[in-house]
Amino acid sequence: MEALIFLTDGFEEIEALATFDILKRGGVDVLLVSLTSDRIVVGKHGVSVNVNYMYSDINFDVARMLILPGGSTKINDHDGLKREIVKFAENGGKIAAICAAPMVLGGLGLLSGKKATCYPGFEKYLDGAKMTDEAVVVDENITTARAAGCSIEFALELLSQLRGKEVADEVAQKISFIIKSNS
Repeated sequence: MEALIFLTDGFEEIEALATFDILKRGGVDVLLVSLTSDRIVVGKHGVSVNVNYMYSDINFDVARMLILPGGSTKINDHDGLKREIVKFAENGGKIAAICAAPMVLGGLGLLSGKKATCYPGFEKYLDGAKMTDEAVVVDENITTARAAGCSIEFALELLSQLRGKEVADEVAQKISFIIKSNS
């Protein structure tokens, strides 16, 4: 497995499922992982998702990227995941969080001195981060994104990191996502 997306009840469906979809389209081996006691996790808007794996089934040593969707702050209550995130970061693993989820990384001190973004109002939880209002921010091994409306851009950035810009651009074109030029 290359990428793990962690879900808890109340997750933001578009952030998790758009990311899953984009990564799959790009050929990434991505798994949905439940942080609850059930294989069915219910999103913020009532969408039930039957996940691939339970948290206890995961071998973090073979993953290349950990992904935290927002929508709920419950993800911040999972101490086991937080311990694994710290170890993963210490080993240079890629970590991505969108919307409210960067609060987990901020609370662990992983954003200290790094550029980051999050859902407006959650900045206070990003201890030591250099806050920006950009849609998606990459600083070393950590990617953060602002909110649900940034989900496609977030997912394409993660795909670019895992498969290269050419693959991400191909997927973007196939889904008719308009890539903004930097000029």
